[in-house]
Amino acid sequence: MSNKPTTLRGRGASFNPPNRFERISFEPDAEWDPAQDPAPATQFFRDASQSLITYNDSPDIPFQASINPYRGCEHGCSYCYARPFHEHLGFSAGLDFETRIMVKENAPELLRRELSSPAWKPQLLAISGVTDCYQPAERRLRLTRRCLEVLAEFRNPVSIVTKNYLVTRDLDLLRDLAAHNAVEVNLSINSLDSDLARKLEPRAATPRQRLAAVETLSEAGVPVGVLLAPIIPALNDHEIPLVLAAAKAAGAQWAASEILRLPLAVAPIFQAWLQENVPGMKEKILSRIRAIRGGKLNDSRFGARMHGQGIFADQISQMFHVARRKLSLQEDGPDLSIAAFRRPEGPQKTLDLWRGEKAPL
Repeated sequence: MSNKPTTLRGRGASFNPPNRFERISFEPDAEWDPAQDPAPATQFFRDASQSLITYNDSPDIPFQASINPYRGCEHGCSYCYARPFHEHLGFSAGLDFETRIMVKENAPELLRRELSSPAWKPQLLAISGVTDCYQPAERRLRLTRRCLEVLAEFRNPVSIVTKNYLVTRDLDLLRDLAAHNAVEVNLSINSLDSDLARKLEPRAATPRQRLAAVETLSEAGVPVGVLLAPIIPALNDHEIPLVLAAAKAAGAQWAASEILRLPLAVAPIFQAWLQENVPGMKEKILSRIRAIRGGKLNDSRFGARMHGQGIFADQISQMFHVARRKLSLQEDGPDLSIAAFRRPEGPQKTLDLWRGEKAPL
C-alpha cells in the first residue's frame, strides 16, 4: 500500500508512512492515481507470543501490568498513540495498523499459566492499555471473553477501556468480578457528534451506543466511568461539558481525560486526516496543539505528555474539572481489591479458544 494520502472509506489512516526501522519503502511514480488503488481488506495473523502480561514503570500510567489480546486495531482511530508499536512488527503505523491485526490466539491459556505461577503477585490488570480489546474481530474470536473467564475464576482485579458496545456481551463475567470489587469499565467518549466520531474512529461504536453501554453496565451494578480521550483542541474540546452531562445521565460514576498526543508517525497520519476531513480548521488545530506542546506537535516528557502545558491546556483542564464537579462525577474509579484472589485447586481447567473446531483467522 502506498504512502501517498488518499481518502479510504472506513479507515482512519489514508496511507502507510515509512517504517522508521526499515530502509526500504514504497514510493509510487508521479502518474499513479491513489484513487484507483483498492481499499485494503483486514488481514489477521497468528501472534506467537509466549507470554501475555506486560509491565511498565511509567509515572503517567495508573497501572503496572496489562494484557492485550490483539496487536493493531481495526477501529482505525486516526490519532491512536499505539500506531507506532506496529513498526516493531515490521509493519507501518498507518493503514497496516488497522488492516494487519496480530491475534494472540492462546491468550487465555497464557493468562491462566501466568496467574497460576507462584511468581504472580496479585495486582490490577488493565485490558486495552494499547489496542481495544473489543475491536470488531472480538465478536468472532472471543479472546477477550476467554481472558475474562480466567480473571473471573481467579478473581483478579481488572480495568477495561473500550470504545465498543460489545463489552455488554460479557455482562455475566463483569457482574461476577464486580461482586468481589474486582472490575471497572471505562467507555472512551470524546464527542457526541456522530459524524465527527465516524470520521475520527471509523469502526468504533457510535457515541449513542457507547452511552447505552454505560447505562447497561451501570444498571447491572458494574462500576463504569468515561474517558474523554483524546481531547483535540479547537476540534472537540468545546464538547467537554456536553459529553460529561450525557455520561452522568447514563450512569457514569467517574470521568477522566487526556489531551491529544501525536508521537512519531501518528503526527503525519493525523495531519493528513485533518486535510481530508476538516481542511478549513487544520491550521488552527495544529497551532493549538503546538501551543500545548511547547511549539511541537508532540511532547514525550513524563508528566507533560498526557496533559500539555500553556494557556490552552489550562483552559481545557479548567473546563473539564469545573464540569465534572458540577455533575458530582468522581475523579477516579473504585479502589479495586485483590482480597478475593485465589488460585483454583485441582486439575487446571482447559480453555478451548474456539469451543470446538478452530475458526480460521
